[in-house]
Amino acid sequence: MNFARIGVATVAGFLAYFIVGSAIFVLAPQVIEEGRKYAGIFRSREGQMARMPAIMVATLIAIFILSLLYANGYHAEYGAIHGLHFGLLIAGFVVSAFVVHNHVNLNVGLKLTVMQGVAYFVQWTAVGTVIGLIYR
Repeated sequence: MNFARIGVATVAGFLAYFIVGSAIFVLAPQVIEEGRKYAGIFRSREGQMARMPAIMVATLIAIFILSLLYANGYHAEYGAIHGLHFGLLIAGFVVSAFVVHNHVNLNVGLKLTVMQGVAYFVQWTAVGTVIGLIYR
Protein backbone atom coordinates (compact mmCIF):
# COMPACT_ATOMS: atom_id res chain seq x y z
CA MET A 1 0.00 0.00 0.00
CA ASN A 2 1.19 3.46 -0.86
CA PHE A 3 -0.06 5.80 1.87
CA ALA A 4 0.81 8.95 -0.06
CA ARG A 5 -1.40 7.80 -2.94
CA ILE A 6 -4.11 6.79 -0.45
CA GLY A 7 -4.00 10.32 0.98
CA VAL A 8 -4.17 11.97 -2.43
CA ALA A 9 -6.94 9.60 -3.56
CA THR A 10 -8.88 10.41 -0.38
CA VAL A 11 -8.67 14.16 -0.93
CA ALA A 12 -9.51 13.82 -4.63
CA GLY A 13 -12.46 11.54 -3.84
CA PHE A 14 -13.65 13.99 -1.19
CA LEU A 15 -13.53 16.84 -3.68
CA ALA A 16 -15.31 14.73 -6.30
CA TYR A 17 -18.06 13.88 -3.80
CA PHE A 18 -18.83 17.52 -3.03
CA ILE A 19 -18.35 18.79 -6.59
CA VAL A 20 -20.65 16.13 -8.08
CA GLY A 21 -23.14 16.59 -5.23
CA SER A 22 -23.21 20.35 -5.76
CA ALA A 23 -23.61 19.88 -9.51
CA ILE A 24 -26.56 17.53 -8.94
CA PHE A 25 -28.31 20.08 -6.75
CA VAL A 26 -27.64 22.88 -9.26
CA LEU A 27 -28.73 20.82 -12.27
CA ALA A 28 -31.66 19.13 -10.49
CA PRO A 29 -33.05 21.58 -7.90
CA GLN A 30 -36.22 19.48 -7.77
CA VAL A 31 -34.32 17.11 -5.45
CA ILE A 32 -34.11 19.88 -2.84
CA GLU A 33 -37.69 20.95 -3.53
CA GLU A 34 -38.92 17.38 -3.01
CA GLY A 35 -36.99 17.16 0.26
CA ARG A 36 -38.66 20.33 1.51
CA LYS A 37 -41.96 18.45 1.54
CA TYR A 38 -40.59 16.52 4.52
CA ALA A 39 -39.72 19.37 6.88
CA GLY A 40 -40.61 17.21 9.85
CA ILE A 41 -37.83 14.79 8.93
CA PHE A 42 -35.06 16.96 7.51
CA ARG A 43 -33.30 19.82 9.28
CA SER A 44 -33.68 23.32 7.93
CA ARG A 45 -30.96 24.63 5.63
CA GLU A 46 -29.57 26.61 8.55
CA GLY A 47 -29.56 23.52 10.76
CA GLN A 48 -27.79 21.52 8.08
CA MET A 49 -25.20 24.25 7.48
CA ALA A 50 -24.49 24.46 11.23
CA ARG A 51 -23.61 20.77 11.16
CA MET A 52 -21.70 20.84 7.88
CA PRO A 53 -18.27 20.40 9.53
CA ALA A 54 -19.42 17.10 11.04
CA ILE A 55 -20.63 15.72 7.70
CA MET A 56 -17.44 16.87 5.99
CA VAL A 57 -15.28 15.04 8.55
CA ALA A 58 -17.48 11.93 8.37
CA THR A 59 -17.38 11.95 4.55
CA LEU A 60 -13.60 12.37 4.56
CA ILE A 61 -13.28 9.39 6.91
CA ALA A 62 -15.63 7.31 4.73
CA ILE A 63 -13.63 8.12 1.59
CA PHE A 64 -10.37 7.38 3.40
CA ILE A 65 -11.76 3.94 4.28
CA LEU A 66 -12.81 3.42 0.66
CA SER A 67 -9.31 4.43 -0.49
CA LEU A 68 -7.84 1.86 1.89
CA LEU A 69 -10.23 -0.80 0.58
CA TYR A 70 -9.30 0.07 -3.00
CA ALA A 71 -5.57 -0.02 -2.21
CA ASN A 72 -5.98 -3.36 -0.46
CA GLY A 73 -7.20 -4.96 -3.71
CA TYR A 74 -4.95 -2.91 -5.99
CA HIS A 75 -3.12 -4.48 -8.94
CA ALA A 76 -0.73 -2.58 -11.19
CA GLU A 77 -3.02 -2.69 -14.24
CA TYR A 78 -5.90 -1.04 -12.44
CA GLY A 79 -6.96 2.54 -13.02
CA ALA A 80 -10.08 4.36 -14.14
CA ILE A 81 -11.98 1.26 -15.27
CA HIS A 82 -11.33 -0.61 -12.04
CA GLY A 83 -12.17 2.56 -10.13
CA LEU A 84 -15.45 2.77 -12.03
CA HIS A 85 -16.26 -0.84 -11.11
CA PHE A 86 -15.31 -0.10 -7.50
CA GLY A 87 -17.48 3.04 -7.55
CA LEU A 88 -20.45 1.12 -8.95
CA LEU A 89 -20.14 -1.44 -6.16
CA ILE A 90 -19.91 1.28 -3.51
CA ALA A 91 -22.84 3.14 -5.08
CA GLY A 92 -24.93 -0.01 -5.09
CA PHE A 93 -24.06 -0.56 -1.44
CA VAL A 94 -24.97 3.01 -0.47
CA VAL A 95 -28.29 2.95 -2.31
CA SER A 96 -29.21 -0.44 -0.84
CA ALA A 97 -28.00 0.15 2.71
CA PHE A 98 -28.84 3.84 3.07
CA VAL A 99 -31.40 5.12 0.59
CA VAL A 100 -33.76 2.15 0.58
CA HIS A 101 -33.24 1.69 4.31
CA ASN A 102 -34.30 5.29 4.89
CA HIS A 103 -37.33 4.86 2.64
CA VAL A 104 -38.48 2.00 4.85
CA ASN A 105 -37.74 3.72 8.18
CA LEU A 106 -38.54 7.36 7.41
CA ASN A 107 -41.84 8.72 6.23
CA VAL A 108 -40.58 9.89 2.82
CA GLY A 109 -42.14 9.28 -0.56
CA LEU A 110 -40.94 7.07 -3.34
CA LYS A 111 -40.18 10.08 -5.56
CA LEU A 112 -37.65 11.49 -3.08
CA THR A 113 -36.20 8.02 -2.52
CA VAL A 114 -35.62 7.54 -6.25
CA MET A 115 -34.12 11.03 -6.60
CA GLN A 116 -31.76 10.41 -3.68
CA GLY A 117 -30.90 6.99 -5.06
CA VAL A 118 -29.89 8.43 -8.41
CA ALA A 119 -27.96 11.31 -6.82
CA TYR A 120 -26.01 9.09 -4.41
CA PHE A 121 -25.41 6.49 -7.11
CA VAL A 122 -23.81 9.12 -9.35
CA GLN A 123 -21.84 10.68 -6.47
CA TRP A 124 -20.36 7.45 -5.16
CA THR A 125 -19.62 6.11 -8.63
CA ALA A 126 -17.63 9.30 -9.26
CA VAL A 127 -15.76 8.88 -5.97
CA GLY A 128 -14.74 5.31 -6.82
CA THR A 129 -13.65 6.32 -10.30
CA VAL A 130 -11.52 9.17 -8.95
CA ILE A 131 -9.93 6.88 -6.35
CA GLY A 132 -9.04 4.45 -9.17
CA LEU A 133 -7.60 7.24 -11.32
CA ILE A 134 -5.47 8.63 -8.51
CA TYR A 135 -4.28 5.45 -6.81
CA ARG A 136 -2.94 3.77 -9.96
